[in-house]
This record gives sequence, C-alpha cells and structure tokens, in this order.
Amino acid sequence: MRGAGAAPAATKRRHMEQLAQYREGLYRKPFLRSLFLELTTRCNERCLHCGSSCGDIVRDELTAGQYRDFLAKIKKDFGTEHPRICLTGGEPLLRRDFFEIAGMINELGFRWGMTSNATLIDERTAELLEQTGMRTISVSIDGLRESHDAFRRTEGGWDKAMRGIQNLIDRRAFKEIQITTVVHKGNIGELEELYELLLDVDIDSWRVINIDPIGRAKLHPELLLDAEDYRRMFRFIDEKRKLGMPLLYGCEHYLGTAYEREVRDWYFLCNAGRYTAGIRSNGDIGACLDIEPRPELIEGNILRDDFTKIWREGFKPYRRDLSDSCKGCEDCPEKRFCAGGAFHSFDFDRMEQQVCFRGVLF
Repeated sequence: MRGAGAAPAATKRRHMEQLAQYREGLYRKPFLRSLFLELTTRCNERCLHCGSSCGDIVRDELTAGQYRDFLAKIKKDFGTEHPRICLTGGEPLLRRDFFEIAGMINELGFRWGMTSNATLIDERTAELLEQTGMRTISVSIDGLRESHDAFRRTEGGWDKAMRGIQNLIDRRAFKEIQITTVVHKGNIGELEELYELLLDVDIDSWRVINIDPIGRAKLHPELLLDAEDYRRMFRFIDEKRKLGMPLLYGCEHYLGTAYEREVRDWYFLCNAGRYTAGIRSNGDIGACLDIEPRPELIEGNILRDDFTKIWREGFKPYRRDLSDSCKGCEDCPEKRFCAGGAFHSFDFDRMEQQVCFRGVLF
C-alpha cells in the first residue's frame, strides 16, 4: 500500500520536481477527473467545521431535469470514463428526487460516488444505492460516539452513521467504502481508540484530515490544531500505515519531504480547477466546493453558460501558482513543490495561506 513511502529525501524531491512540471502542464491543458455536484445545502446535522455552513438554510436547487440536460452535455463533450461524478451537499440524501438523479447518472454511463453522513442509510437505501450504480462513498466519523455527536451537533448521529456504514458493507457491492475523520482539539486524543474500533469494521480506507479555518470552523478557533497536534497526527498516520491500516491523509496540504508519501500514496497537488470542478446547488460553476464562493472565483452558471468552454478557457485563478500572490511564499525554498498550498485554505483578502506547515514539518 505504501509504495515508495519510505523513499529517501533526494528521491522524493526528484519525484516532486517531476510533479511540479506536470502541474505546470495542467495549467495549459487541464484534465477533468472529478465533477462534484452539490445537490443541496440542506443537512440534518450542524457540524461545527462545515465549510459550506450547511443546515436549515435552503438555497436554490437545480431540478433533476436540469441535471439531466447538463450531464448529457458533459457526456457529449467529455465522455463517461472521465469525469467521475461525486454527489455531495449538505446531505445529498435529503433530496426527495435523489434516486431519480442517481439513476439518471447511472443510465448515462457515468461512474459515481457520494459523500454522506450515512445517518439516513437504512437497509432499503443501501439497496437502492447499489441498484443506481453507486461505486464509492465517504462517510464522516469524527471521533468516538460522544465527541462525534458533539462536533456534528446531532444526538445519536454516531450510532446512526455506524449503522449506515454496516448496511452498506452488508451489500458487498461497492468498490470503496471510506470513513473520513476530521481531527481537531476535541478528538485528537481519541485517534488510537478509534483505530482499534475501526480494525473490526470492514471498510476499504480511512481518510484522516485536519480541521481547517474555513466555514463554521472560523467561529471555533479553539478547535484548531497547534504545531504539536499536527506532528502527533502525522506520526499516528505514518505508524498505522506501517502496520498495514488502509489509512491516508487527504490531499489538503503540502507536507515537505519528511511526510510526503509517508502519510498518503502520492505527493501534494491541489486539484482545484486542474482535475476538479464543482457545481453548486444553484448551478454556479466553481472548483473545489470547499473554496469560499467569492464572486471572482465563480466561473459562471450552467443554466446560462457553456461549462465545457469555461473549463477549457476559464478557471484562470486556478491555472497558476498561488505562491506568486503570497508574500509569505517569496523566500520559501519549498514553493516550487507547494505552489502556495491549497486553494480552499487560502485567504483571498490578505492574499496569504492560512495553513502552512513550514516551521512545523519542514
């Protein structure tokens, strides 16, 4: 699983130089691998870290017919091998027409997966997910029972989510069932116990990421990790991978040669606008849906604009290195590989990266 994770620093830097050159090629010729559809901003949970501040607020939602028209055009222009369709929210299963949309995606020939809190996945829902062709799912489990429910502000949420995961496992029909855990001050001490628990759950992977100062998390600075917390988290991931746990850190941030490929299977590359695009619930076109929907970062709307033309000729903010705009990156010897870091954690008012591991990991 770890591949060349233990490669010496010189080998890693050679690989990262090759990736830097590849990244520059993507600026000229992007490759749409993943297309995220935010079906709704409604959610039955109220997570303290939610990047989209989802909950009871209902924003405009595209109809199933509008999704059909849009995806038929995507199929014509891109084919169905790529992009993979990723359904998200909010909680996408709150859409009454969810299975109409999912079935249509399957009928068009796209591969599709989803992100969910799994609280609504009973046995019948798991069966319908199989019938409509879902291949992958990522479910949030943010600690042990008490801390998960407190973090997601949902009484009984942990039990419902774990039951939903087991209903999916029992189908034995999905390519990957993944658990995602957001690590914060309130649950970092539970990682070892959560690891022991998940050893007995037949998941395909466990994705561990850190809380970032975006969305609602900005209102809860007490949850953000400090330097020692970060080092503790990455040591934990590295150690458990060595033991064979299918554990990985997400694609969020550049980690330097000490941890790149130690805690995930490849090197950092922010996919936003290069491999990934996202359609918000009202049809607005953007990149990663964790990025704040600032006017200058909205590329258009699928109800009036040609997505394919925008993908091929637009997305200008994403087809460059963020380090070119960040004063803090000017003298950093790692900026060739980091390129200014992840778009979702970049402060576009101050033009600086909010999450940087320089001085922490490297």
